[in-house]
Amino acid sequence: MRIGLSIPQYGRFAGPGLSARLAADAEQIGYDSLWVGDRILVPREPQNRYPGGTGVAPDEHRTFLDPLTLLTVAAGATRRARLGTSTLNALWYPPVLLARTLTTLDVVSDGRLDVGLGLGWSKDEYQAAGVPWRGQAARLEETLDVLERIWADGEEVSHTGDLWTVPPSAIQAKPVQRPRPPLLLGGTSPGALERAGRRADGWLGVGLPLPALTSLWTTVRGHAEAAGRDPDALRFVLRVNPVLTPTEDDRTPGRGTPHQLAAYLSSAVRQLGAEPLIDLHFAARDGDEYLAHAQTLHDLLRDAV
Repeated sequence: MRIGLSIPQYGRFAGPGLSARLAADAEQIGYDSLWVGDRILVPREPQNRYPGGTGVAPDEHRTFLDPLTLLTVAAGATRRARLGTSTLNALWYPPVLLARTLTTLDVVSDGRLDVGLGLGWSKDEYQAAGVPWRGQAARLEETLDVLERIWADGEEVSHTGDLWTVPPSAIQAKPVQRPRPPLLLGGTSPGALERAGRRADGWLGVGLPLPALTSLWTTVRGHAEAAGRDPDALRFVLRVNPVLTPTEDDRTPGRGTPHQLAAYLSSAVRQLGAEPLIDLHFAARDGDEYLAHAQTLHDLLRDAV
């Protein structure tokens, strides 16, 4: 079982030094991977609702540090833990520059990068980034094409598509991991599930009741098999963002005691082969409590599975 932890990145935890310190401490505890997310802004009058809960973006998202910069910080503070994005909003970044940044991160971490990509949910963030909201699926497909061409072996890189053209060029900086860093895709729409099964190395899921997760994961695996791929080779990273409570709560995994959360995650590990990813930004008041919860949940999970 591989267990992941989100490193301090947003809200009250967006401060100097804390991310590096807790990344190193999490690796010492025994966490197998460290993760970041991706937000640009919180609009005052949003064009669409935040997915989940009240439909309003958390106040904590008003302060959000850059994900790939923080992963670079974590790379320098650790030696073993893998470094992942859950999720990086791929379409906000020109793919040639995204390939360069991700390649650099894989190089400086000595091949520890997991590339988790998604589409996001906010029209306002797309507008601020200067990226069209329409045509997301086609834009993501071509982004993946460009990334794979740049990362592939060979002396020359070129790409001609509907959105981008890369003239025949030398781009010889390559990731340490071959043929590429593991590619994980998020999303629960039919198109997102099909794409994850067809061309990714795994799926980034979110905390839902186990029957719903089972259905979604079965769908991803079915698309992999239909594409002639081995579904057993796919990874399933399951992210939870809990509020920890002193007494039991029937809204687990969103709320509940550490034992409830550990029971939920251990069931997902046993039944679905999930890799738990725990985000404690809403569970802790400061860095010490963040680390204490991380220790407790890590130990409970190790004991349960």
